[in-house]
Amino acid sequence: MREMPMEFIRKLPVPLELKRQFPITEEIARIKDERDDEIARIMTGESSKLLLVIGPCSADNEEAVLEYVHRLVPVQEKVKDKIFIVPRIYTNKPRTVGKGYKGMLHQPDPEKGEDMLSGIIAIREMHQRVVRETGFTCADEMLYPENHRYLSDLLAYTAVGARSSEDQQHRITASGIGVPAGMKNPTSGDIEVMMNSIEAAQSPQKFIYRGWEVRTAGNPLAHAILRGSVNKYGQNIPNYHYEDLIQVLKAYEKRDLQNPAVIIDTNHSNSGKQFQEQIRIAKDVLHSMQLSPEIRGLVKGLMIESYLVDGCQKVGGGVYGKSITDPCLGWRKTEKLILDLAELLP
Repeated sequence: MREMPMEFIRKLPVPLELKRQFPITEEIARIKDERDDEIARIMTGESSKLLLVIGPCSADNEEAVLEYVHRLVPVQEKVKDKIFIVPRIYTNKPRTVGKGYKGMLHQPDPEKGEDMLSGIIAIREMHQRVVRETGFTCADEMLYPENHRYLSDLLAYTAVGARSSEDQQHRITASGIGVPAGMKNPTSGDIEVMMNSIEAAQSPQKFIYRGWEVRTAGNPLAHAILRGSVNKYGQNIPNYHYEDLIQVLKAYEKRDLQNPAVIIDTNHSNSGKQFQEQIRIAKDVLHSMQLSPEIRGLVKGLMIESYLVDGCQKVGGGVYGKSITDPCLGWRKTEKLILDLAELLP
């Protein structure tokens, strides 16, 4: 059989080469270690703080992202006793049909063509800049397992998306990363599929990765992210309610898994992408936590999509700090919501 055509454009640097070219400083390494320890304490239950993974749907503009994260700094100081903030800096964006803006990794400038070499440099430099200027280490999505190592010395949190958590390569790669790996429920809403992905990520694995035979010890901080689902009629079905959380707790109890934990994604199918609903959903989750000690122990945090300006726009829309992918909460609503959540937490 004749091979299908594939054009090889250029060889990209391997992660180790890029890390040597753009190394982190000792200060960045120290900040990451301290924040990694704090996040681990939250995920294991040693700390009762709420983990808040919050930020733009996609990191499409470095200056707007930096301004957003700078604004989080004084808010974090106000709520530091109750909430631990991890900014979302998502540089890889899934596209259901493979078309459209795929994130800064692909397009450092959303209005220009794809340039992967410039993209991997741009995302590494942006993540470094955030740590240097704000002291935050951030979250990103592991859309491509082989690309994780480009940022592995910078990230505080990694999410595996609804369309990726069923994939074997994502699951076993998540077993070898040094930070919490959030495994989203698939778009079907099948909780057992999500639990399988968590079990795979928590287990030791041996596999091929970037041309190497590798072995992992398993990731004890792999956990569930509930993002809602879509039924066969295309209707959104939320799964953040009290009853849903009880079912996930029971699913954890059936398996010998470490550190049972759930993060609630307040957007996507939980909100029907009605971004302002995230406010109500976040508060509803905290109410469930207040009603049940078991749920309070299970739910470790929230994931919220937020940017400088409410809503979303098309690429080239021209509004600074407004999402070009999913709609997000604007800054005023975001700041108020974070402060409100701190008030609601015991």
